[in-house]
Amino acid sequence: MELFKLSGRVSGGVCHRCRHNTAGRHCHYCKEGFYRDSNNPITHRKACKACDCHPVGASGKTCNQTTGQCPCKDGVTGIMCNRCAKGYQQSRSPIAPCIKIPEPVPVRPNGSGGYSPSYCGKCRVNKRRLKLVKYCRRDYALVARVINKEVLGEYTRYDIQVTNVYKRTRTVRVRRGGEQLWVKNTDLECKCPKIKIGKEYLILGRTDRRKRPGLVISKQSIVIEWRSDWQKRMRRFMKKASKCRPSRY
Repeated sequence: MELFKLSGRVSGGVCHRCRHNTAGRHCHYCKEGFYRDSNNPITHRKACKACDCHPVGASGKTCNQTTGQCPCKDGVTGIMCNRCAKGYQQSRSPIAPCIKIPEPVPVRPNGSGGYSPSYCGKCRVNKRRLKLVKYCRRDYALVARVINKEVLGEYTRYDIQVTNVYKRTRTVRVRRGGEQLWVKNTDLECKCPKIKIGKEYLILGRTDRRKRPGLVISKQSIVIEWRSDWQKRMRRFMKKASKCRPSRY
């Protein structure tokens, strides 16, 4: 203040007791631990916002006075350092709160026949939508209820009761009544297809060239839990079957 008086009240003045968390010779910037809110003038009571750095995720309490970004520890992100970055997961350590997610290691089938999800991958057939082209590319289409199952070697045999047949060929003489359905255990482990006892399914498949009694389905087969309102759609497919192209193997 004395310098200001000596200059004839022109320059040299220093402000005291800055308000609203400001600092500087003229209270023109935010003090340590706060950052500038550009939406309000420096004289506004909310011109400076507290950093609010996370006590565990941040490596300090002081943030960037322009952006408000706190200094984050490795693997931590967010303005306040309050969440783990992509590819990291939360740990219980206050020193390293976020650690890298380990990459899944594909597990090949072992002697017990177990398969991991990383080995299975995604099912090739999209089972959510049933279109004419899928109907055409299969040798048979039927509705059946699953009665029982039995594991026999590398296959599981399901006893099914066929209630309706919407398509069959000369090589697949499927009829209403009792039938056998064979699925590889490896496909069942990957839930391609997913079959439950007591449920009724719409099944579309192709002729299996291996000599096995009944029907054999695989990942390329379509197995959808049956809905009664699909009857009209299946009948339309039957009428349009003449437009079908020969199936490819």
